[in-house]
Amino acid sequence: MSSEGEADDYMDSSDDSSVEESAVLYTAEDYKTLGNQEYVKKNYRDALSNYSKAIEMAPQVAAYYSNRAAAFMMLGKYRDALEDCRRSVSLDDTFIKGHLREVKCHIMLGCTAAAVNCLQKVFTIEPDNEAAKRESEVVRAINYYDAMGRQDMDKNDYRKAVFDFDRALEQSPYCINFKVLRAECLAALGRYGEAAECVNDILRFDGVNADAIYVRGLCLYFQDEIDKACKMFAEVLRLAPDHSKCREAIKKSRLLKAKKEEGNVSFKNQKYQQAYDLYTEALAIDPRNIITNAKLFCNRATVGCKLNNIETAIADCTSAIRLDSSYLKAYLRRAKCYTDSEMYEDAVRDYEKVYQQEKTKEHKRLVDEAKLELKKSKRKDYYKILGVKKTSTDDEIKKAYKKHALIHHPDRHANAKEEVRQENERLFKEIGEAYSVLSDSKKRARFDSGQDLDDMDTGFSDPNQIFRAFFTGPGQSFSFNSGGMPSGFTFQFG
Repeated sequence: MSSEGEADDYMDSSDDSSVEESAVLYTAEDYKTLGNQEYVKKNYRDALSNYSKAIEMAPQVAAYYSNRAAAFMMLGKYRDALEDCRRSVSLDDTFIKGHLREVKCHIMLGCTAAAVNCLQKVFTIEPDNEAAKRESEVVRAINYYDAMGRQDMDKNDYRKAVFDFDRALEQSPYCINFKVLRAECLAALGRYGEAAECVNDILRFDGVNADAIYVRGLCLYFQDEIDKACKMFAEVLRLAPDHSKCREAIKKSRLLKAKKEEGNVSFKNQKYQQAYDLYTEALAIDPRNIITNAKLFCNRATVGCKLNNIETAIADCTSAIRLDSSYLKAYLRRAKCYTDSEMYEDAVRDYEKVYQQEKTKEHKRLVDEAKLELKKSKRKDYYKILGVKKTSTDDEIKKAYKKHALIHHPDRHANAKEEVRQENERLFKEIGEAYSVLSDSKKRARFDSGQDLDDMDTGFSDPNQIFRAFFTGPGQSFSFNSGGMPSGFTFQFG
């Protein structure tokens, strides 16, 4: 039989056995034979039962333990198989198959150091054993990928580390340590569901595995469930007070939570610069905590808006989205910043992204409003032409018109160069056009609503007529003096 797949025919016979002992051994041998038959049929549980009966009747026969170990191995119960292998070789230290099965158990469980010790015993008994040579190569491969995985984790190259531990687990599929390390890497990569599933499988049969509980806490920590994570980390330290990774994790968790909460309090108290600085400090605590950092960037963007630093706020929103592409709050905040900065195309793009993810009436309204602002932005902006705000009163609009009309009136630039005259004529016409719309409440309302200028019922007033209405009375004329100012008129330029 091979070290894993066949039942042994080996029996420990003795010349001075009594007739009574021979009868017992014969009965045990019958059970062993029945076990072998069930094993060949792949009825491993029945084989296990028969081998156990043989052991009960003849507990000093090494082959019986080795055979039962083979059945345990086929059922995936390598720890039980390992105990039988050890018992087998303790009864007969020269039993090669017992040693090789013990090697296989250690390999499957990822205990390569123990496997090496067993292989040395095999080579002592049989230096050219081919099976032992093959298993030695397997052990070397496992150790290589184990070492590479740990190195990649130290470099924060978690994707490569997952690859390494996958290779190690191909040879050691029952190794708890490799599974935990792989789960830790998955958590660091944001693959929390996979990581949690892996450690939950471990905790189902080993509920106090500190490393598995640590990874479960890590998944919560990386998902911004910091309070729950701290409870997990505290449980780990209760079970394993010297768990260095957990000590570092709980320290970062508590510090991150404290800084974030301090920033929130400062923001509520309208201490915006202080809040901005606290969020910045929080962001430096753990660059790996993507979800929490995305929220911190978004919080800092909100503060940036309060500090009238829209450009920085946009950059922080972009950083948040780069960390978490599904973070709707960051898209909404950035879209608002784009709108405030009159970057309407960018605002439309962000609002549409939000609407794609959550098709609500509110999000549809935001998309429509942004599209309207984009449409309006492609027309002449009469408010900008007059240098007034959209909330300006009629008196403010009149004052603005007077100021700009005097500056750009063509007569004032009659002696200027041709290109200067043409530019001021253009501006003078635009000023009159802007005033003719904004001074008319109906036209202004329709302009504000985004209606195309071509849809207006009436055309624009003659800019010269508007100017004369402001600066001359009935039967009077208006002229600029040689200095370019209106005769008898004083104007204060701002």
